[in-house]
Amino acid sequence: MSLKIAIIGTRGIPNLYGGFEQLAEQLSVGLVRKGYAVTVYNSHTHPFKESFFNGVEIIKCYDPENTIGTAGQFIYDWNCIRDARKRDFDILLFLGYTSSSVWGTFYPKKPIIISNMDGLEWKRLKYSKPVRLFLKYAEKLAVKYSDFFIVDSLAIQTYLEKKYIIFESRHIPYGATIIEKTDETILKHYNISPQNYCMLIARMEPENNIEMILDGFHSSNSTKKFIVIGNTNTSLGEQMHNKFKADERIIFLEGIYDARITHTLKTHCSLYFHGHSVGGTNPSLLEAMAGNALIAAHENDFNKEVLNNDGYYFTTANDVKHLIEQTARGAVEEKMILNNLHKIRNKYNWQNIIDQYENFIVECFNQSVK
Repeated sequence: MSLKIAIIGTRGIPNLYGGFEQLAEQLSVGLVRKGYAVTVYNSHTHPFKESFFNGVEIIKCYDPENTIGTAGQFIYDWNCIRDARKRDFDILLFLGYTSSSVWGTFYPKKPIIISNMDGLEWKRLKYSKPVRLFLKYAEKLAVKYSDFFIVDSLAIQTYLEKKYIIFESRHIPYGATIIEKTDETILKHYNISPQNYCMLIARMEPENNIEMILDGFHSSNSTKKFIVIGNTNTSLGEQMHNKFKADERIIFLEGIYDARITHTLKTHCSLYFHGHSVGGTNPSLLEAMAGNALIAAHENDFNKEVLNNDGYYFTTANDVKHLIEQTARGAVEEKMILNNLHKIRNKYNWQNIIDQYENFIVECFNQSVK
């Protein structure tokens, strides 16, 4: 079956940004290899200028977010939807809904609308109360205007069942890639050595609990360093940098998007902290698992669904302090790491994820044409 599939809701591919862009890249290329005609909508600001990426058609739409801020996302999504109305797609796959569902009445009529419902965006503390109320409304609109639903977490699936009486959403998580080789010369570049530093990789946002983690480390008696990878050119980022810059053990490296570097750093750290508390199956957690990292995660349903007993958990800065001072690599910890690698190979691998998306898309199409 050769369906024409369009993916809307990301800044575009190849991935230069985050989780949904990574999914869009892996999924679109994978579906093309299976014989489907796939289109991905890209922001006109995306540096990739070609019309095709590994067989995937790229359509660029005007995106003023860089000049007018968040409102630009709504204009960009409208431009994508308006273009899609002119084309003959069988499937429109929306990755997220925050700035697209408001245009639901304008969705093209022919294609089947499948929405990935993301991770309860209205819970994110970075948003003001009015914005969070709007995001709840946008979620409601996404439910109204979508034909089928994908969730990347069982917790979100349960939420949709209780809130909207949706019992047929399909649970499909993200994937990750295991990279076998590391380059220890990278450690020398940052003046660190194996097992002599902790680290985190995250956007500087309140729900990622960066301050809690760094407070715990700052109060510890550890002689190790702490590597923080994330853009500090934000209000919270500047606040974190100013608060902890006097602690010479804490090193802010800004954003690093070279997987070779981040993989090496994760593999050789003594403890990787994952503070994300909102969202579904978080891509950065899977990537840490694929990177042979020993993980300490914020204790919540999303993280526990993925790690289960194969990680340590924290809810306070004192928990972080205790983990840093008391955790050492032994047989138990090595077993945790191996168990997480097994999950990546057998559950959270991209080919498995692509196959699940294909099966669900075909099921949705067959169900709709009966």
